Amino acid sequence: MADDGDAPVYYVISDLHIGGNEQLEHVEFLDELLDFLRRLEATDEDVELIVNGDAFGLWEFTEVEGMAKFDALLESYPELFEQLRATGESVPITLLPGNHDHELAAYDEYVERFAAYNVDLVQAESMTRPIGDRTIHFEHGHQRDPNNRIEDFGSPHARPLGYYFNTRVTSKAGELSDRGRFNWLKDVQAVTPTERIPNWLVSKYFYREMNPGLRYAAVPFLFLFNVSAIVAILAGLDLIGVWSMPTEPFYAFVGRFGRAGSTAYLLLTVNVAITGLLVLVGIPITLIVRDVRKTVDRFGIFETDLTVDPGEPYEAAAREVFDAQPDTAVFCYGHTHRPSVKAVDGRLLVNTGTWLKRLHRRDVIAGRLPPVFYPSYQLCAVRIEDAPEGLVVEFEEVEKPSPSAEELTLTERLLALGREPKPDLPERVVLPDDATKPVASSVVGSSSSG
Repeated sequence: MADDGDAPVYYVISDLHIGGNEQLEHVEFLDELLDFLRRLEATDEDVELIVNGDAFGLWEFTEVEGMAKFDALLESYPELFEQLRATGESVPITLLPGNHDHELAAYDEYVERFAAYNVDLVQAESMTRPIGDRTIHFEHGHQRDPNNRIEDFGSPHARPLGYYFNTRVTSKAGELSDRGRFNWLKDVQAVTPTERIPNWLVSKYFYREMNPGLRYAAVPFLFLFNVSAIVAILAGLDLIGVWSMPTEPFYAFVGRFGRAGSTAYLLLTVNVAITGLLVLVGIPITLIVRDVRKTVDRFGIFETDLTVDPGEPYEAAAREVFDAQPDTAVFCYGHTHRPSVKAVDGRLLVNTGTWLKRLHRRDVIAGRLPPVFYPSYQLCAVRIEDAPEGLVVEFEEVEKPSPSAEELTLTERLLALGREPKPDLPERVVLPDDATKPVASSVVGSSSSG
């Protein structure tokens, strides 16, 4: 564990995931990152910039090995490395490895190569920095995630489960993304949690890749599915004499609209017929599948730890650090891509978020259409400072327009109307020197984590 540096103000960023095969090479926030580095270069404050893991997507490079990945980064992002060199002449820049760039801890040559660009690479799982009379604990956070934990930290042969997902799925998505009707597959790395990927793939296929004629034919049926299911059930009850449908008022209402009403009635009739058949077939199939699932669960065949709690392990880790090092005031991590601040035992648990695009799952307003995944950005730097009122943690937003206008079809925007995400960064939090609880109107993270 490293423990050095004496800067009273720390800026912390993480999870940039720069680099990867083909389409993953494009960095959508590169201009904003360069502007941020230029701002630090010109600051009069006594500052240290800490990049808290996953600065680079080294796992997503599958065509080159070892130090050749650094050469690939230099070739793709010369302006970024030159700006790191310029900023590093004014303020210290410290880089911790994450899981996606764990190789930074595996090859000592990386230390020398980054040092040439005024970046201090710390090949450790964590490090601390002083803040007044207290301490900040920094780590990327992947060591608390069983799918990405590196048991032999620093080994070039480390292969956690996440390694295989990113080398065989994420990197392949970068290679194939531009072959579709639209270049969207590369955003797979922005889908969190990972178990949402199947829903996301279905959504993007339906709204982006499906033959337009098929999609426009399916939209009315799927949109009216809920209404049709109810009508089909009522029609079935009418057929067996349990309940009589009041059809005359409905016919009179539809007749007021002439040909348009007749067309709508025909469409609904077809929908009801198809939906009725699906309901009749679906009920027994659902019962059978549910019984099979219970049987499988009893044997524990598909028990897995793929889904990881994004909160509890880090709260537990923070408590461990706070107990072992009582002067620690902040446990700062990344990895989960969820910007947040939370009070834990009178200290602060801080997540630095991500610079990647974030995708928010939103169900459509009616029917059984696939969900819409709204894209947004929450680019930010966490500023930690020892101020007169106490230790201050605040999220400084790096503005970037939402990409929804370009990446969502008109159909998606209409079907999810009124359900657009409005993600907010956490509010400023002050931890007084003599207090056991932070002072702020809110110490929770973004409410739109989905």
